[in-house]
Amino acid sequence: MATIAPPTNPEADPRVKAVFDDIRATRRTDFINNLWHALAFSPDLLASTWAEVKALMATPSHLDPLTKEMIYIAVSVANACSYCVHSHTAAARARGMTDAQHAELLAIIALAARTNHLATALQVPVDAAFDAAARGVS
Repeated sequence: MATIAPPTNPEADPRVKAVFDDIRATRRTDFINNLWHALAFSPDLLASTWAEVKALMATPSHLDPLTKEMIYIAVSVANACSYCVHSHTAAARARGMTDAQHAELLAIIALAARTNHLATALQVPVDAAFDAAARGVS
């Protein structure tokens, strides 16, 4: 159950309607999902969240759209966000993710979770070579 009830007629607010219209135009769909409806209680929060999603997920960049969705799935699994796992799995499927890719992604997520927990529990010090490479130093 939602912690804040979404507005019953969100598009009565012109600020919400403008964001919803932009979502429809950007995504080329009439579908406004439950997350956007939930955020409509705060037009400012709705607008800022959509602006960030649009900039990172709907704008051409160095990462292709399928890769972006698969990263989003991995982070959503790590954050235990069932809604986001479902939403971004559907989006990844729409962008061509195969069953084999999905299975491999889930295996990598599980492996990363396991080795992350082991490294954390063991308090493994970061190798100097990894630290330098992460900072772009060769």
